[in-house]
Amino acid sequence: MKIVLKLFLVAALLSCKSNGENKEGDDYVQVGNSPATASNQVKQSDSYKRGKEVYNDFCVTCHLNNGKGIPGAFPPLDNSDWLTEKRNESIHAVKYGLRGPIEVNGEKYNSVMVDLGLTDREVADVMNYINNSWSNNIEKMVTEEEVAALEK
Repeated sequence: MKIVLKLFLVAALLSCKSNGENKEGDDYVQVGNSPATASNQVKQSDSYKRGKEVYNDFCVTCHLNNGKGIPGAFPPLDNSDWLTEKRNESIHAVKYGLRGPIEVNGEKYNSVMVDLGLTDREVADVMNYINNSWSNNIEKMVTEEEVAALEK
């Protein structure tokens, strides 16, 4: 009976992904001959998973579940040129807060993001979540050491 159950489980798993190709939007790491994309590896990391919790606890109120923000008040994180072009500034803003004017995707913002008191690990985690959520695909992981190196 155990062998039949094992065979059924293997057959079910193979039928879910019989050709070994990763479909767009899949959220898992591929095993076997087809390499996983770096973005999928990030999404499977503990850092990404912890970052999602940090985002939902601290960031979602202003930047929303979809990362679109609120036009004129809180900038978008989804498809944000600020994230892709200003890595250190983005990390610094999450670590220490942000005051004063910035421009994101051609729109000016001049509001305040308070210092949330996050640890370097929490900053790295939430950055890894943001950088690889919605339409973002910034595969280079943010590390605790990178966060710690930023001075106020």
